[in-house]
Parts: sequence; C-alpha cells; structure tokens
Amino acid sequence: MAGIGVRLNRIYRKQSIVAKLVGFGYSLAITITPMLVVISSILLMGFLLGFKTMSYINRDLFSSTVLYVFIFSLLTSSPFNAVLSKFLSDTIYEEEYGDIMPCFNLGLGVNLLFTACFGIPFCIREHFVGEVPVYYVFTGYCCYIALTFVLYTMLYLSICKDYGKISSYYGIGSATAVLLSLFFSWGIGMEVTYSMLLSLTIGFMITGVLEFATVKCYFKENSNQYHKVYDYMRKYWQLIIINFAYTFGLYVHNFVFWNTELRIVVVKSFIWAPSYDMATCLAMFTNLSATIIIISRLEMHFSDKYRHYSETVTGGRWIDIINAKNRMFRQLAAELLTLARIQFIISVAVFLIMLVLLPRFGFGGLTLEIYPCMAAGYFVLFLMYSLILFQYYFDDKTGAMMTSISFALVTLLVSIYATRLDPILYGLGVLAGSVMGLTVGYFRLRWIERHLDEHIFCKGQMFPKRHEKMPDSLVYERKSYSAALKEYE
Repeated sequence: MAGIGVRLNRIYRKQSIVAKLVGFGYSLAITITPMLVVISSILLMGFLLGFKTMSYINRDLFSSTVLYVFIFSLLTSSPFNAVLSKFLSDTIYEEEYGDIMPCFNLGLGVNLLFTACFGIPFCIREHFVGEVPVYYVFTGYCCYIALTFVLYTMLYLSICKDYGKISSYYGIGSATAVLLSLFFSWGIGMEVTYSMLLSLTIGFMITGVLEFATVKCYFKENSNQYHKVYDYMRKYWQLIIINFAYTFGLYVHNFVFWNTELRIVVVKSFIWAPSYDMATCLAMFTNLSATIIIISRLEMHFSDKYRHYSETVTGGRWIDIINAKNRMFRQLAAELLTLARIQFIISVAVFLIMLVLLPRFGFGGLTLEIYPCMAAGYFVLFLMYSLILFQYYFDDKTGAMMTSISFALVTLLVSIYATRLDPILYGLGVLAGSVMGLTVGYFRLRWIERHLDEHIFCKGQMFPKRHEKMPDSLVYERKSYSAALKEYE
C-alpha cells in the first residue's frame, strides 16, 4: 500500500477542503469502487429488465446463486492470498522479478483447484436434488470460478499499485455485462434472470482476462522456481490460518442464522436468511468508510514513524532507537483513537440516515430490528481489523492468528446463543466476537510494545541467514546483549 501513501500525501499537502475531498475520493476509488461497480451493475440490470416482475422462484434462484458466488469465492480464495501477497512483496523488494510468475501460476492452480473441488458437490446437488437445469447450474458454476479468478489476479495488480486499472477493468466488465443482458433479453428473448446471470459471468471473465493480460505484461520473466513458493507457504502457514479465520468470522454468523426459522430454502439447495443477510449488508455499508480511513491514516502517518524506527535500528544510537520506538507507538495509539472518533461520527450519521430512508424503499420490520446491533458489531469489527494490520507491520503472525481465531470462534458461539434471543439482539454474535478480537489484538500489541527490542535484536532477522557455525565470541556477545536488555527493562 506504499503507493497509496505517496499520492495521498501529495493530495493533502495543499491543506484545503477540496484537497481533503479529492483525497477521500481517491481512497474510495482504490478500496471499495470495484465492489460498488459490480453491485451497481446488478441493480441496473434488474431495473432495466424488470427483475421485480419475474416469478418468485426465478428471482430467488438468481439472488441465491449470486449470494453464494460472492460469499464462497471469497472464502475459498482467502486462505492463500495473504501468504502469496507477502511472497510478492518480498520478491519485489529483493528485485527477484523472475520468481513472480511461478508464484502467480502455482497460486492460480491451487486457488482454482480448491475452488473447483469445493463447488462441484454443491452443483451436483443443485441439479439432481433441486432439479435446476444443467445450463443454469453450469453458468452459475462458471460465474463462481470467474469471480475467484478476478479476485486472485486483482491481488497482483494491487501489489503493483495499479489501482486505476483495477477500477477501470471492473468498469469495463460491468458495463459489458449490462449491455449483454439487454441483448440477451431483448434481442434474443432469453429469460431475464438467466440473461443476468450469464451476462454477469461473461463480465467477470472479461475483467479477469484483462487483469491477467496486464500481469503478463508486467512480469515477462519466469525463473520456474516453484519450490520457493511452496517453501514460503510452509514457512508462513500462519498467514493462511489468519486470513481464513478472519474471512470465516465475517460470514459464520450468517451460516448460523441460515439454520433458524428465518431461513428460506430455494430449490432444496440454497439456504439463506433474507432479513438477517440484508441487515448484515446494511451494517457493513454503514461502517465501510473505516477501510478508507485505515488505509489513509496508515499510509500518511504511521508508516513514516515505522520507517524512521527501522532506519534508526540499522544505524542509530540506543537512545535514538528508544525515542523512535516511543514515537511510533504513540502514533499507533493516536491512529486508533482517530479512527474510532471519525468512524463513530460517520457511522452514527449513516445509521440515522438509514433509519429515515430505508422504510421509504420497502426495508423495515425484522431487518431494521436486527440492524442496530449488527451495525455496532461491524463498527468494532473494523477497529479490530486495523489492529491486525498493525500486527502485520511488526511481523507478529502469532498475535494476528490469536486475534482472528478468537474473533471467529466467539462470533460462532455467541451467534448460536443469540438465535434464542429477541431479534434486536441477533447481531450480538458479531459484536461479541469483534470485541473479543479487539481485546486480544490490543493486549497483544501492548505485549509487542514491551518486547519489541527483544523481537528485533534477539529473535528478528534483518539479514539472510547463513548456515556456517557462529563463532563463540559472537554467541557470547549475543547472550550478553540479551542479559543486558532484560536488565534494562
């Protein structure tokens, strides 16, 4: 994300209201614009083609298919993306660009294989038990694979800081999907919901192909050193658990309520809870600006303090190192408080607007009853996510794993308990899980602050390891330094 900070600093340097608006818009464009573009294209297709006039079963089948495509493509691709992202960052830092394509090819194969195997049993059930036509099942399956491909290739363009192309490719794919849906429905006479699904699938494929072509243009060398990627995944296996646990925690409460009386079953295969899922979506959008604030604050303020501390460690005096560390952690605390203050104001404002406007658009009843507690849960959830990002800065994989796993487990357990409560407390699982993750992450960062010197000087690795035996004098000096450090503390 370093490229974001450079541009944001240039924008905010003017110190004007217009500059702040431009900076906010730029942050918006590089974080959530792709998702908003896809959602807008689906809504536009539905509006132009008269989606609401279709039969109840066709509408529910399309909505269920799209919901499952988005949720499970994220779940199946998330475990590997974190470790691949770190491998890419380290490879680019070391300027070994020939290792990028082996990483891309191996990661793509693992992602698509895992995704395909996960989706095939469900598709078989959808056809034979739900009696959904083969062409519809196959199109939905292709949409699922295509979105996984899009999310994977987007990772590499993000590493290259090419956020403009990511947004433009999503725009091209979504615009193509809208036009094709009109052609399929009005020109050929295809059924509306299937034309929307087929068009969305083609749009994802176009986006993925454009991203894939751009990646191939950037990285033309191929060292064929696939074992490096495999060894890296074995070494940083914790990142796989962290990313999967966090993503699983985002959706596990939905899975719990899919097994309550709120659920609806579509073609004996798809299960979902419309009221609860809609409340979840609204709560996420209420607090989505936190993602923008996190990126902006990290790149504009904290990264400078972190960089200064790293430079001081490699060539500064002991007192300079201590001062740089203290300034860095003071900045960390300030960023957390600033994020909480700004996001609280935004969330309250959006929450009140939602309460006023949603009933006018037909949203009410159980959805609005679940929404307040869910919105509070997502507010804390994004604060917790910022702590995970700080733990990544300090290479604290154990702490990030503790935070994400505690978040997922508590969310699961409390959500099961919340099914017995009043609807206004249905979001208690997300709130409790986020509070637990936030608490674990906070105290872990405090532990890192107290033990950072030991981590950097005694356990960390600033230079590549060599396998020759360490001289006895260096062993003695290292032990002496460790003892002196503990005495100083």
